[in-house]
Amino acid sequence: MSKSFDLILKNGTVINHDGEGLRDVGVTAGRIAEIGTLGRASARETIDCTGLHILPGVIDSQVHFREPGNEYKEDLESGSRAAVMGGVTAVFEMPNTNPLTTTAAAINDKLARATDRMWCEHAFYAGATHENARDLAELELLPGVCGVKIFMGASTGDLLVPDDDGVREVLRHGRRRVAIHSEDEEILRKNQVLARQGDWTSHPEVRSAEAALRCTGRLIAIAREVKRRIHVLHISTADEIPLLAANKDIATAEITPQHLTLEGPEVYERLKGYAQMNPPIRDAWHRRGLWQGLAQGVFDVIGSDHAPHTSEEKSMPYPASPSGMPGVQTLVPVMLTHIAEGRLSRARFVDLVCHGPNRIFGIAGKGRIAAGYDADFTLVDLQEKRTISSEWIESTCGWTPFAGMECKGWPRGTIIRGQRVMWDGELVGTASGQPIRFQESL
Repeated sequence: MSKSFDLILKNGTVINHDGEGLRDVGVTAGRIAEIGTLGRASARETIDCTGLHILPGVIDSQVHFREPGNEYKEDLESGSRAAVMGGVTAVFEMPNTNPLTTTAAAINDKLARATDRMWCEHAFYAGATHENARDLAELELLPGVCGVKIFMGASTGDLLVPDDDGVREVLRHGRRRVAIHSEDEEILRKNQVLARQGDWTSHPEVRSAEAALRCTGRLIAIAREVKRRIHVLHISTADEIPLLAANKDIATAEITPQHLTLEGPEVYERLKGYAQMNPPIRDAWHRRGLWQGLAQGVFDVIGSDHAPHTSEEKSMPYPASPSGMPGVQTLVPVMLTHIAEGRLSRARFVDLVCHGPNRIFGIAGKGRIAAGYDADFTLVDLQEKRTISSEWIESTCGWTPFAGMECKGWPRGTIIRGQRVMWDGELVGTASGQPIRFQESL
């Protein structure tokens, strides 16, 4: 008797733990049932993937979707719609909303808001404060929570734990890996005098490389003292690479597409406020150092740090303009272009956006193409050439710093638990994303 599946992906090139090769993938009840040659099998739906590469579903482990409190910039529906249009199947959403995501009630409110509205799978960070440190061991184990987030340097919103004693107290409560925005608040405040009115090239001076390096050094020392695993977000300096490399046993690290792709001072002269983010886009020396760190295996994940603001806000003169840029929809095509240009291998990309998040955060059933895992796939055409435009962007903000970038490699399909949600640039079906499950909180 021939085998029968709900869905078969046929004739595609699968990239998984077994390497890369032509394979079919059979899906039953939303999970991967078999990988191999399924020419004699039947299915309710068969998708011909000739010419396409089938990746595990891409996971963006840092997005800010602004809901609740700032839905005029973005909300859970529009942000998740942008995600699946860009080939992203799952996101970790940040806690600097209004109100802050620092209590069980706030976490449950986000989960309720996401129900039947978010197109992709999702999890939410619990934000750390001086006041809730003792609650974090309980909060980090709630369903739909990906972990704890600390802001050691002020950014968008009111979350801030800048002092060593405060960070130490947060790290003492709980056991899951803690994600940290690492910029030294004392240096940031001292450097405010360096901000030049209307001159965005002064942003990397205000939020200096020294602020990042000093904070990451403090953070690692505290983590070792407390014996707590940490995850350092959006690394922007070449200076931090040796420090992170020497502490891989306790500290994982994230890099963003924009820090790998954009470069100051040119980007500030060209895009002005649209290039402003925290920590900043830096100069060519730092960008080269980040690529060297990537080649040496120092970075564990790529996250977009998707953090939209309106064009009106971004057009305000520096330093009144807010920091942050959209990126969840452009993560895949930007990084596929780096692959096409020889800076990154396909296997390394899959490790950074699929296997890495699975490994670091203990995701249950996602991040690999393997029997028994959720049938989440990002299908890409590595030969397709397209130019990123602001008109393509689904985010409420309606712009991207990558507008005009010519890409080679494009997301053609987004499949979540065996259901197509994007195909050939069109949304398919309904918003039915589910909370992500984690091994440490099952």
